Amino acid sequence: MIPADELVDLVRAYNPKTNEAKLREAYEYGREMHDGQTRHSGEAYFSHPIAVAAILTEQQLDDATIITALLHDTIEDTQASYSEVADRFGNEVAELVDGVTKLTNLQLSSTETKQAENFRKLFMAMSKDLRVILVKLADRLHNMRTIRAMRPGKQTQKARETMEIYAPLAGRMGMQWMREELEDLAFKVLNPEGRASIMRRFITLQKETGDVIEKITADMVLELDRNGIQAKVVGRAKKPYSIWRKMKEKEQGFSRLSDIYGFRIITQDETDCYRVLGAIHQRWRAVPGRFKDYISQPKSNGYRSIHTTVSGRNGRRVEVQIRTQQMHDVAESGVAAHWSYKDGVRGENPFAVDPAKWINSLTEQFDAEDDHEDFLEAVKLEMYSDQVFCFTPKGDVVKLPRGATPLDFAYAIHTRIGHACVGAKIDHMRVPLWTRIKNGQHVEIITAEGQSPQATWLDIATTGKARSAIRRALREVDRERYVKLGFELTRAAFEHVGKKATDKTLETAAKHLRLESREALLARMGSAELTAREVVQAVYPDLAPDESDEISRERAVIGLTEEQIFKRAPCCKPLPGERIIGLTYRGHGVVVHAIDCEALSHFEDQTERWLDLHWQPGKHKAIYAVTLELTIGNDAGVLGRICTLIGEHKANISDLEFVDRKPDFYRLLVSVELRDSEHLHSLMLALEAESDVAMIERYRNPEKARMPFGAQQ
Repeated sequence: MIPADELVDLVRAYNPKTNEAKLREAYEYGREMHDGQTRHSGEAYFSHPIAVAAILTEQQLDDATIITALLHDTIEDTQASYSEVADRFGNEVAELVDGVTKLTNLQLSSTETKQAENFRKLFMAMSKDLRVILVKLADRLHNMRTIRAMRPGKQTQKARETMEIYAPLAGRMGMQWMREELEDLAFKVLNPEGRASIMRRFITLQKETGDVIEKITADMVLELDRNGIQAKVVGRAKKPYSIWRKMKEKEQGFSRLSDIYGFRIITQDETDCYRVLGAIHQRWRAVPGRFKDYISQPKSNGYRSIHTTVSGRNGRRVEVQIRTQQMHDVAESGVAAHWSYKDGVRGENPFAVDPAKWINSLTEQFDAEDDHEDFLEAVKLEMYSDQVFCFTPKGDVVKLPRGATPLDFAYAIHTRIGHACVGAKIDHMRVPLWTRIKNGQHVEIITAEGQSPQATWLDIATTGKARSAIRRALREVDRERYVKLGFELTRAAFEHVGKKATDKTLETAAKHLRLESREALLARMGSAELTAREVVQAVYPDLAPDESDEISRERAVIGLTEEQIFKRAPCCKPLPGERIIGLTYRGHGVVVHAIDCEALSHFEDQTERWLDLHWQPGKHKAIYAVTLELTIGNDAGVLGRICTLIGEHKANISDLEFVDRKPDFYRLLVSVELRDSEHLHSLMLALEAESDVAMIERYRNPEKARMPFGAQQ
């Protein structure tokens, strides 16, 4: 455990004006609060907050951040309170500690919907004060360095979460060194054999060639001296995970992989960066397509450097990064450079970005996403992206993630340009919209009046901004259709209880359901986000059917133990009254199939997993979704009559999808909530008797048997 004096010395080394008394007070307070607590390894728990604080001193961060690191677990794990921390260390520290506490409680590797909501909270915390994330990243780094003390299952969970979330986040913030270490520590847990094989190859290579890094470094220093350039050269082998990833991406073995060594050349000023580039290219052959100038076109997190790859000794490729000392400081700290101190003064680094502007640029498009999965997709697209730089016809630079298309380019210019896009030219040549843009290309968008976004564009666009704009436009188009369908559904529901769906009635229902307007209510009805029962109950709660004597879903199946829960198989969707078989799944409960389900043939040799089950006799609630496939005439009012007929049979439509549209007919899938097999039989007879229904049958999808826990039950 680092003593208080040593920690103070680490801070004083870059900030002589530090408040030593407050640092010592925070150290003692944290030690007192965590007294008696131990880590999985058996050592005193307070050793962890001290280690986190020490990691942050390497970034030369301010006193408030260092104190927060010392106290970051006190509010969550000890008797300390927010008010007590605020009284002793100020509101700034209390807010930061509270922010870290809230982040710790976010389960970022949970289910998709919950993960998306927690990502939202993560970005909200970042927008308030980015130092919260810096402390959390340092916390995760130390936990990964000491992860071997955890049980194997917990190690795997934390390593996967680190690889998928925290490492990319560190990289997006410009803290590349932290990203690499987090990835490598997680790689060591998730694939120890793969990492060990890379290390063995390195050892073998070193025996065969000697210290390549030392030799190439000496070659570069000699070349710079010949050109009269003063600069520092630092070489290193790339991290095992970085090499593993390159092997997978390029589908090459270790022996064929070339650029496993990286060199940084730190110059005195920007002019020398380009002099160094000239000297390196004059001495060694440059590899085509591997040059990037992030000095003239910086990354959004402030990163500046020149990247080039050359053929070094014995034809082995080496990557070279050329930058000034100030650029290097930002490259090491990323967005954190905004808070770094030097000689007791907040750094005046001209390349450090304003964290507020950076986080706003990162999150502005996420705010427009109402759908959880859309939001999560947009976040991950941004976090995992690398950048390409392209030009408008006027010569303006546009930054896009790697793999972006002209459609992404159009939306990056303006949403209006994206919506009206009908084609594109790259370097004056007409290209398909799905073409991948490369660095340095000139892109021109062709627009036309009357054009609107197409659903297929979602398969072409890659950026969160473009995909969000396309979805919003498509939702607006669908909205009109949903409103019409919603009105038919609502009218039938109210007529079923002897009432009329007047404008005033619908406005009252919208108000009770906290929706902004009558149209919003109808749109949600049409898109199956609201059920007819919910709308009727909002206005006439007394008219809702008495369901006290109905069998609930929890007690619907006979033959299960108390701890077992069941889910209906998404392939056959059995109903009460039908003969059923249960299949047990470890950790997931029981999946119930109809006795004639095709999927059961895949489990004939696993009879030990089969359970003989029965539906509870009696009246069940109409909550079991079944999908019907209908072919109906394409005439005015037909769909409305079909929906009315379904409502009259006390069945609720939970989803509706048009599969095929022709001039004379529609083919659609309708999900209806039913009580049992008799309910289904009577509904299908009524629909079959309808003159506008050409065909009706129960829709089953054997493919869904492969994902019994991924589909709606």
